[in-house]
Amino acid sequence: MDGAGTTLIDNIGSLVTNDASRGDGPLGIITDAALVVEGERVLWVGRHDEVDRAGADCRVDAGRGAVIPGFVESHSHLVFAGERSEEFAARMAGLPYGAGGIRTTMARTRAASDEQLSANVARLTAELVRQGTTTIECKSGYEQTSSGELRSLLVAGRHTDEVTLLAAHVCPPEYEGRKDAYVSMVVEEMVPSAAAHATWIDVFCERGAFDVDQSRAVLLAGRQAGLGIRLHGNQLTHSGGVQLAVELGAASVDHVCHTDDADIEALAGSDTVATVLPGADFSTRNTYPDARRMLDAGVTVALGADCNPGTSYTTSLPFCIAIAVRDLHMTPDEALWAATAGGARALRRDDVGILAAGSRADLSILDAPSHLYLAYRPGVPLVRQVIRSGRIVAGDSSQPAEGRR
Repeated sequence: MDGAGTTLIDNIGSLVTNDASRGDGPLGIITDAALVVEGERVLWVGRHDEVDRAGADCRVDAGRGAVIPGFVESHSHLVFAGERSEEFAARMAGLPYGAGGIRTTMARTRAASDEQLSANVARLTAELVRQGTTTIECKSGYEQTSSGELRSLLVAGRHTDEVTLLAAHVCPPEYEGRKDAYVSMVVEEMVPSAAAHATWIDVFCERGAFDVDQSRAVLLAGRQAGLGIRLHGNQLTHSGGVQLAVELGAASVDHVCHTDDADIEALAGSDTVATVLPGADFSTRNTYPDARRMLDAGVTVALGADCNPGTSYTTSLPFCIAIAVRDLHMTPDEALWAATAGGARALRRDDVGILAAGSRADLSILDAPSHLYLAYRPGVPLVRQVIRSGRIVAGDSSQPAEGRR
Protein backbone atom coordinates (compact mmCIF):
# COMPACT_ATOMS: atom_id res chain seq x y z
CA MET A 1 0.00 0.00 0.00
CA ASP A 2 1.44 3.34 -1.04
CA GLY A 3 -1.55 5.66 -0.74
CA ALA A 4 -2.33 5.37 -4.45
CA GLY A 5 -4.70 3.13 -6.37
CA THR A 6 -7.12 0.75 -4.65
CA THR A 7 -6.32 -1.86 -2.02
CA LEU A 8 -8.52 -4.72 -0.86
CA ILE A 9 -8.09 -5.74 2.78
CA ASP A 10 -9.89 -9.03 3.24
CA ASN A 11 -9.93 -12.23 5.27
CA ILE A 12 -10.93 -10.02 8.22
CA GLY A 13 -12.36 -12.05 11.08
CA SER A 14 -14.02 -9.07 12.78
CA LEU A 15 -14.17 -5.49 11.52
CA VAL A 16 -14.96 -2.66 13.95
CA THR A 17 -16.42 0.21 11.93
CA ASN A 18 -17.79 2.43 14.75
CA ASP A 19 -20.72 2.91 12.37
CA ALA A 20 -23.73 1.25 14.00
CA SER A 21 -25.65 1.39 10.72
CA ARG A 22 -23.09 -0.91 9.07
CA GLY A 23 -22.89 -3.80 11.52
CA ASP A 24 -23.74 -5.28 14.89
CA GLY A 25 -23.93 -3.35 18.15
CA PRO A 26 -22.68 0.15 18.90
CA LEU A 27 -19.31 -0.64 17.29
CA GLY A 28 -20.95 -1.67 14.01
CA ILE A 29 -19.02 -4.95 13.91
CA ILE A 30 -18.97 -6.91 10.65
CA THR A 31 -17.75 -10.52 10.78
CA ASP A 32 -16.08 -12.22 7.80
CA ALA A 33 -15.44 -8.73 6.47
CA ALA A 34 -13.54 -6.88 3.79
CA LEU A 35 -12.58 -3.26 3.25
CA VAL A 36 -11.52 -1.36 0.14
CA VAL A 37 -9.20 1.64 0.31
CA GLU A 38 -8.79 4.13 -2.53
CA GLY A 39 -5.90 6.53 -2.07
CA GLU A 40 -6.12 7.95 1.46
CA ARG A 41 -9.81 7.14 2.00
CA VAL A 42 -12.02 4.17 2.70
CA LEU A 43 -14.06 3.37 -0.40
CA TRP A 44 -16.19 0.47 0.84
CA VAL A 45 -16.77 -1.79 3.88
CA GLY A 46 -18.87 -4.91 4.11
CA ARG A 47 -18.84 -8.70 4.11
CA HIS A 48 -16.10 -10.45 2.17
CA ASP A 49 -18.59 -12.27 -0.05
CA GLU A 50 -20.00 -8.93 -1.27
CA VAL A 51 -16.78 -7.30 -2.45
CA ASP A 52 -15.55 -7.03 -6.05
CA ARG A 53 -12.04 -8.49 -5.77
CA ALA A 54 -11.25 -7.98 -9.44
CA GLY A 55 -11.20 -4.21 -9.16
CA ALA A 56 -8.41 -3.83 -6.58
CA ASP A 57 -4.82 -3.00 -7.51
CA CYS A 58 -3.42 -4.90 -4.53
CA ARG A 59 -4.55 -7.04 -1.62
CA VAL A 60 -3.72 -7.22 2.08
CA ASP A 61 -4.61 -10.45 3.86
CA ALA A 62 -5.73 -9.80 7.45
CA GLY A 63 -5.22 -13.45 8.33
CA ARG A 64 -8.58 -13.68 10.10
CA GLY A 65 -7.43 -11.03 12.57
CA ALA A 66 -9.59 -8.20 13.85
CA VAL A 67 -9.41 -4.81 12.16
CA ILE A 68 -10.12 -1.68 14.20
CA PRO A 69 -10.03 2.06 13.46
CA GLY A 70 -6.75 3.76 14.27
CA PHE A 71 -6.61 5.09 17.81
CA VAL A 72 -7.14 8.83 18.19
CA GLU A 73 -4.88 10.24 20.91
CA SER A 74 -6.55 13.51 21.89
CA HIS A 75 -4.27 14.43 24.81
CA SER A 76 -0.46 14.26 24.79
CA HIS A 77 2.53 16.28 26.00
CA LEU A 78 5.38 15.18 23.71
CA VAL A 79 7.50 18.34 23.40
CA PHE A 80 9.84 17.98 26.36
CA ALA A 81 13.38 17.08 27.39
CA GLY A 82 14.57 14.84 30.19
CA GLU A 83 12.66 12.35 32.31
CA ARG A 84 11.32 12.02 35.86
CA SER A 85 11.75 8.37 36.82
CA GLU A 86 12.98 9.24 40.31
CA GLU A 87 9.82 11.28 40.90
CA PHE A 88 7.78 8.27 39.82
CA ALA A 89 9.66 6.01 42.23
CA ALA A 90 9.06 8.50 45.06
CA ARG A 91 5.32 8.52 44.32
CA MET A 92 5.22 4.76 44.39
CA ALA A 93 6.85 5.00 47.82
CA GLY A 94 4.05 7.26 49.03
CA LEU A 95 4.85 10.84 47.96
CA PRO A 96 1.62 12.50 46.69
CA TYR A 97 1.49 14.14 43.28
CA GLY A 98 1.06 17.91 43.36
CA ALA A 99 2.09 19.00 39.82
CA GLY A 100 5.35 20.51 41.07
CA GLY A 101 7.49 18.26 38.89
CA ILE A 102 6.33 20.13 35.79
CA ARG A 103 8.90 22.80 36.62
CA THR A 104 11.67 20.17 36.49
CA THR A 105 10.68 19.34 32.93
CA MET A 106 10.35 23.04 32.16
CA ALA A 107 13.99 23.71 33.03
CA ARG A 108 15.25 20.82 30.91
CA THR A 109 13.01 21.70 27.97
CA ARG A 110 14.13 25.31 27.94
CA ALA A 111 17.75 24.14 27.81
CA ALA A 112 17.23 21.69 24.93
CA SER A 113 17.82 22.46 21.26
CA ASP A 114 15.10 22.41 18.63
CA GLU A 115 16.68 19.28 17.17
CA GLN A 116 16.66 17.48 20.52
CA LEU A 117 13.01 18.33 21.11
CA SER A 118 11.98 17.29 17.61
CA ALA A 119 13.87 14.00 17.90
CA ASN A 120 12.04 13.22 21.13
CA VAL A 121 8.65 13.96 19.57
CA ALA A 122 9.55 11.77 16.59
CA ARG A 123 10.54 8.92 18.91
CA LEU A 124 7.32 9.10 20.90
CA THR A 125 5.02 9.51 17.90
CA ALA A 126 6.69 6.45 16.34
CA GLU A 127 5.90 4.51 19.54
CA LEU A 128 2.29 5.67 19.39
CA VAL A 129 1.97 4.64 15.74
CA ARG A 130 3.48 1.18 16.33
CA GLN A 131 0.74 0.58 18.88
CA GLY A 132 -2.05 1.60 16.55
CA THR A 133 -2.42 5.35 17.02
CA THR A 134 -2.97 7.24 13.77
CA THR A 135 -4.13 10.69 14.97
CA ILE A 136 -2.16 12.53 17.64
CA GLU A 137 -2.87 15.80 19.46
CA CYS A 138 0.28 17.39 20.90
CA LYS A 139 0.53 20.24 23.42
CA SER A 140 3.12 22.84 24.24
CA GLY A 141 3.38 23.83 27.89
CA TYR A 142 6.90 23.02 29.09
CA GLU A 143 8.54 26.37 28.34
CA GLN A 144 6.00 29.01 29.44
CA THR A 145 7.65 31.94 27.70
CA SER A 146 6.34 33.55 24.53
CA SER A 147 9.32 32.47 22.44
CA GLY A 148 9.50 29.05 24.08
CA GLU A 149 5.84 28.21 23.63
CA LEU A 150 6.03 29.31 20.00
CA ARG A 151 9.07 27.06 19.55
CA SER A 152 7.22 24.11 21.10
CA LEU A 153 4.26 24.62 18.76
CA LEU A 154 6.54 24.71 15.73
CA VAL A 155 8.26 21.51 16.86
CA ALA A 156 4.93 19.79 17.46
CA GLY A 157 3.68 20.93 14.07
CA ARG A 158 6.44 18.98 12.34
CA HIS A 159 4.87 15.74 13.57
CA THR A 160 1.11 16.30 13.87
CA ASP A 161 -1.64 18.59 12.62
CA GLU A 162 -3.47 18.70 15.99
CA VAL A 163 -1.41 21.24 17.94
CA THR A 164 -2.47 22.79 21.24
CA LEU A 165 -1.13 25.88 22.98
CA LEU A 166 -1.03 24.94 26.67
CA ALA A 167 -0.22 28.53 27.53
CA ALA A 168 -0.99 28.09 31.22
CA HIS A 169 0.36 24.74 32.41
CA VAL A 170 1.87 26.00 35.65
CA CYS A 171 3.18 29.41 36.65
CA PRO A 172 6.89 29.61 35.70
CA PRO A 173 9.46 30.34 38.43
CA GLU A 174 10.17 33.89 37.23
CA TYR A 175 6.55 34.73 38.01
CA GLU A 176 6.57 33.18 41.47
CA GLY A 177 3.97 34.97 43.61
CA ARG A 178 2.72 36.91 40.56
CA LYS A 179 0.37 34.47 38.90
CA ASP A 180 -2.06 37.16 37.76
CA ALA A 181 0.81 38.95 36.04
CA TYR A 182 1.71 35.75 34.23
CA VAL A 183 -1.89 35.29 33.10
CA SER A 184 -1.88 38.86 31.78
CA MET A 185 1.29 38.11 29.82
CA VAL A 186 -0.30 34.97 28.37
CA VAL A 187 -3.43 36.88 27.32
CA GLU A 188 -1.70 39.98 25.96
CA GLU A 189 1.50 38.55 24.49
CA MET A 190 1.76 34.79 24.29
CA VAL A 191 -1.60 33.93 22.74
CA PRO A 192 -1.50 36.61 20.01
CA SER A 193 2.05 35.65 19.01
CA ALA A 194 1.51 31.89 18.97
CA ALA A 195 -2.11 31.36 17.90
CA ALA A 196 -1.34 31.10 14.19
CA HIS A 197 0.61 27.91 14.86
CA ALA A 198 -2.02 26.09 16.93
CA THR A 199 -5.55 24.78 16.58
CA TRP A 200 -6.43 24.68 20.27
CA ILE A 201 -5.94 26.58 23.54
CA ASP A 202 -5.61 24.66 26.82
CA VAL A 203 -5.13 25.47 30.50
CA PHE A 204 -4.51 23.50 33.70
CA CYS A 205 -7.43 24.53 35.92
CA GLU A 206 -6.35 23.04 39.23
CA ARG A 207 -4.99 23.65 42.70
CA GLY A 208 -1.35 24.63 42.33
CA ALA A 209 -1.92 25.73 38.74
CA PHE A 210 -4.68 28.21 37.72
CA ASP A 211 -8.05 28.97 39.26
CA VAL A 212 -11.33 29.28 37.37
CA ASP A 213 -11.11 33.03 36.74
CA GLN A 214 -7.51 32.84 35.55
CA SER A 215 -8.34 29.85 33.35
CA ARG A 216 -11.35 31.61 31.86
CA ALA A 217 -9.22 34.62 30.92
CA VAL A 218 -6.69 32.44 29.09
CA LEU A 219 -9.31 30.39 27.27
CA LEU A 220 -11.28 33.44 26.15
CA ALA A 221 -8.10 35.00 24.81
CA GLY A 222 -7.50 31.82 22.82
CA ARG A 223 -11.05 31.82 21.51
CA GLN A 224 -10.69 35.46 20.42
CA ALA A 225 -7.54 34.46 18.53
CA GLY A 226 -9.49 31.76 16.68
CA LEU A 227 -8.49 28.71 18.73
CA GLY A 228 -10.78 25.92 19.90
CA ILE A 229 -11.05 25.36 23.65
CA ARG A 230 -10.00 22.34 25.69
CA LEU A 231 -8.79 22.16 29.29
CA HIS A 232 -7.36 20.05 32.06
CA GLY A 233 -10.04 19.97 34.76
CA ASN A 234 -10.87 18.29 38.06
CA GLN A 235 -7.76 16.10 38.09
CA LEU A 236 -6.60 16.53 41.68
CA THR A 237 -9.54 18.30 43.27
CA HIS A 238 -13.04 19.47 42.46
CA SER A 239 -11.46 22.47 40.74
CA GLY A 240 -14.39 23.91 38.79
CA GLY A 241 -12.82 23.00 35.47
CA VAL A 242 -15.73 20.85 34.31
CA GLN A 243 -18.27 23.62 34.80
CA LEU A 244 -15.95 26.12 33.10
CA ALA A 245 -15.52 23.78 30.13
CA VAL A 246 -19.28 23.46 29.67
CA GLU A 247 -19.79 27.21 30.15
CA LEU A 248 -17.33 27.99 27.35
CA GLY A 249 -18.42 25.18 25.03
CA ALA A 250 -15.06 23.44 25.20
CA ALA A 251 -14.49 20.49 22.89
CA SER A 252 -13.09 18.47 25.78
CA VAL A 253 -12.36 18.60 29.49
CA ASP A 254 -9.64 16.14 30.42
CA HIS A 255 -8.88 14.03 33.53
CA VAL A 256 -12.28 14.58 35.28
CA CYS A 257 -11.27 12.49 38.30
CA HIS A 258 -13.30 14.52 40.82
CA THR A 259 -16.86 15.16 39.63
CA ASP A 260 -20.20 15.60 41.38
CA ASP A 261 -23.80 15.25 40.19
CA ALA A 262 -23.87 18.82 38.87
CA ASP A 263 -20.71 18.25 36.80
CA ILE A 264 -22.03 15.07 35.25
CA GLU A 265 -25.41 16.62 34.55
CA ALA A 266 -23.73 19.60 32.89
CA LEU A 267 -21.54 17.34 30.72
CA ALA A 268 -24.47 15.15 29.73
CA GLY A 269 -26.39 18.20 28.54
CA SER A 270 -23.51 19.62 26.52
CA ASP A 271 -21.29 18.86 23.53
CA THR A 272 -18.19 18.80 25.73
CA VAL A 273 -16.42 15.45 25.78
CA ALA A 274 -15.06 14.08 29.07
CA THR A 275 -11.61 12.67 28.30
CA VAL A 276 -10.36 10.11 30.81
CA LEU A 277 -6.62 9.54 31.12
CA PRO A 278 -6.18 6.47 33.32
CA GLY A 279 -2.47 6.14 32.59
CA ALA A 280 -1.93 9.29 34.65
CA ASP A 281 -4.03 7.99 37.52
CA PHE A 282 -2.24 4.63 37.39
CA SER A 283 1.13 6.38 37.60
CA THR A 284 0.17 8.81 40.38
CA ARG A 285 -2.20 6.59 42.39
CA ASN A 286 -4.74 9.35 41.91
CA THR A 287 -8.48 8.70 42.07
CA TYR A 288 -9.73 7.13 38.84
CA PRO A 289 -12.56 9.02 37.11
CA ASP A 290 -16.04 7.54 37.47
CA ALA A 291 -16.42 6.71 33.81
CA ARG A 292 -19.23 4.25 34.48
CA ARG A 293 -21.33 6.95 36.10
CA MET A 294 -20.62 9.39 33.28
CA LEU A 295 -21.48 6.89 30.56
CA ASP A 296 -24.69 5.86 32.28
CA ALA A 297 -25.68 9.54 32.45
CA GLY A 298 -25.15 10.00 28.72
CA VAL A 299 -21.80 11.82 28.79
CA THR A 300 -19.58 11.37 25.72
CA VAL A 301 -16.31 9.86 26.96
CA ALA A 302 -12.94 9.78 25.21
CA LEU A 303 -9.89 7.82 26.33
CA GLY A 304 -6.30 9.02 25.97
CA ALA A 305 -2.80 8.00 27.02
CA ASP A 306 -1.62 11.46 28.17
CA CYS A 307 2.01 10.67 27.35
CA ASN A 308 4.23 12.99 29.40
CA PRO A 309 7.49 12.54 31.31
CA GLY A 310 6.08 12.97 34.81
CA THR A 311 2.72 11.32 35.31
CA SER A 312 1.96 9.03 32.36
CA TYR A 313 5.06 8.04 30.46
CA THR A 314 3.24 5.63 28.21
CA THR A 315 2.37 5.69 24.51
CA SER A 316 0.16 2.61 24.69
CA LEU A 317 -3.56 3.13 24.10
CA PRO A 318 -4.07 -0.66 24.44
CA PHE A 319 -2.64 -0.43 27.97
CA CYS A 320 -5.02 2.41 28.78
CA ILE A 321 -7.94 0.42 27.37
CA ALA A 322 -7.08 -2.43 29.74
CA ILE A 323 -7.05 -0.05 32.73
CA ALA A 324 -10.30 1.54 31.62
CA VAL A 325 -12.01 -1.85 31.48
CA ARG A 326 -10.67 -3.07 34.81
CA ASP A 327 -10.60 0.07 36.95
CA LEU A 328 -12.95 2.55 35.28
CA HIS A 329 -15.61 -0.16 34.81
CA MET A 330 -15.99 0.49 31.09
CA THR A 331 -16.93 -2.39 28.83
CA PRO A 332 -14.35 -3.40 26.21
CA ASP A 333 -16.65 -1.96 23.54
CA GLU A 334 -16.96 1.37 25.40
CA ALA A 335 -13.21 1.61 25.96
CA LEU A 336 -12.36 0.94 22.31
CA TRP A 337 -15.00 3.44 21.14
CA ALA A 338 -13.62 6.04 23.55
CA ALA A 339 -10.06 5.53 22.24
CA THR A 340 -11.16 5.88 18.61
CA ALA A 341 -14.46 7.64 17.87
CA GLY A 342 -14.44 9.29 21.31
CA GLY A 343 -11.01 10.78 20.71
CA ALA A 344 -12.22 12.04 17.34
CA ARG A 345 -15.19 13.72 19.05
CA ALA A 346 -12.80 15.36 21.52
CA LEU A 347 -10.96 16.84 18.53
CA ARG A 348 -14.22 17.58 16.71
CA ARG A 349 -13.18 15.36 13.83
CA ASP A 350 -15.55 13.22 11.78
CA ASP A 351 -13.01 11.76 9.35
CA VAL A 352 -11.06 9.60 11.82
CA GLY A 353 -11.97 7.10 14.53
CA ILE A 354 -14.37 5.29 12.18
CA LEU A 355 -14.13 2.98 9.17
CA ALA A 356 -16.84 3.97 6.73
CA ALA A 357 -16.99 5.10 3.13
CA GLY A 358 -15.26 8.49 2.92
CA SER A 359 -13.37 8.28 6.21
CA ARG A 360 -9.60 8.48 6.29
CA ALA A 361 -8.07 5.04 5.80
CA ASP A 362 -6.60 4.75 9.31
CA LEU A 363 -6.73 1.27 10.80
CA SER A 364 -4.89 -1.49 12.63
CA ILE A 365 -4.85 -5.21 11.94
CA LEU A 366 -4.60 -7.19 15.18
CA ASP A 367 -2.94 -10.50 15.91
CA ALA A 368 -6.19 -11.46 17.59
CA PRO A 369 -9.64 -12.57 16.41
CA SER A 370 -11.49 -9.80 18.27
CA HIS A 371 -10.99 -6.32 19.70
CA LEU A 372 -11.83 -7.83 23.10
CA TYR A 373 -8.25 -9.10 23.25
CA LEU A 374 -6.97 -5.54 23.79
CA ALA A 375 -8.25 -5.78 27.38
CA TYR A 376 -8.22 -9.57 27.63
CA ARG A 377 -4.45 -9.82 26.95
CA PRO A 378 -3.02 -6.68 28.60
CA GLY A 379 0.60 -5.88 27.88
CA VAL A 380 0.79 -8.16 24.83
CA PRO A 381 1.73 -6.42 21.54
CA LEU A 382 -1.33 -7.33 19.47
CA VAL A 383 -1.08 -4.68 16.73
CA ARG A 384 0.34 -6.48 13.68
CA GLN A 385 0.05 -3.76 11.08
CA VAL A 386 -0.91 -0.08 11.07
CA ILE A 387 -2.28 1.78 8.05
CA ARG A 388 -2.61 5.56 8.05
CA SER A 389 -4.05 7.55 5.16
CA GLY A 390 -3.91 4.42 3.04
CA ARG A 391 -0.23 3.71 3.68
CA ILE A 392 1.35 1.00 5.81
CA VAL A 393 3.23 2.93 8.52
CA ALA A 394 4.04 0.16 11.01
CA GLY A 395 4.31 -3.60 10.90
CA ASP A 396 5.28 -6.01 8.16
CA SER A 397 4.50 -4.52 4.73
CA SER A 398 5.40 -7.70 2.86
CA GLN A 399 2.72 -9.88 1.29
CA PRO A 400 2.95 -13.45 0.05
CA ALA A 401 2.89 -13.83 -3.73
CA GLU A 402 -0.66 -15.11 -3.68
CA GLY A 403 -1.65 -12.01 -1.72
CA ARG A 404 -0.62 -9.59 -4.47
CA ARG A 405 -2.37 -8.59 -7.67
